[in-house]
Amino acid sequence: MEKIGKAAARVFDKIGYLQANVNDVADAVRMSKGGIYHYFTSKEEILYFVLDRYMDRVLDNLETSLRALPPEASKLEFIIQRHIRLYAGHKEESKTLLHDYNCLSKKYRQKIAEKERRYLDLVVEALSEYLGENKRVKAEEIKALAFLLFGMCNWCYQWYDPKGAIDSDTLSRIIWTVLDSGISTYPFGGMA
Repeated sequence: MEKIGKAAARVFDKIGYLQANVNDVADAVRMSKGGIYHYFTSKEEILYFVLDRYMDRVLDNLETSLRALPPEASKLEFIIQRHIRLYAGHKEESKTLLHDYNCLSKKYRQKIAEKERRYLDLVVEALSEYLGENKRVKAEEIKALAFLLFGMCNWCYQWYDPKGAIDSDTLSRIIWTVLDSGISTYPFGGMA
C-alpha cells in the first residue's frame, strides 16, 4: 500500500488529483488497475490514504519529542525544522495535502482535519510557551501567529527545491529568524 501511496502522490502532484485516474496510478506503480483495486476501492480512498499517512508522519512522535527537549531549547524552532525537513522528504504528499484536501468527501476530510487540528494545537502550545507570561497576548493573536507560521512553511512548495542551493536546515533557520524577529517587535495587545 505504501508503494501505491507514494506513486499516487507523484501522480497527483504531477497532473493533479482531479485529472488523474486509477490507470495513471497503476502505470506509475507498475501494477494492473485490478491490482490497485485489491488494496483500494476508489481513487478517493487512495487520496485519503496519501493524506492520512502524511498527517501521521507530521504527528509521529511529535509530542514525545517536544517533551524530551531540554528546557533551553525552543520547541517552536524544533517544530519549524521538523516541518521543513518533513516537507523536503515528502514533497509530493505535502503538496497533495495543500492542493487536494478539498477533493475528499466530508467523512474523509473530517478525519484529516482532526489530525490537522492536533498539529495546530501543538504549534499554538509551543507559541504560547515561547511568548511566556505575556498576559497581553490574546488567544486570537497566538492562533494568527500559528497560521502565519504555517503559511511560511507550507507556501515554500511554490519555490523551494530541497535539492537546490538552500538545504532544509538553512530554510528552517530563515523562517525561524523571520518569525522570531517579527514576534519580538509586534506590540501584543497594543493594537485595536
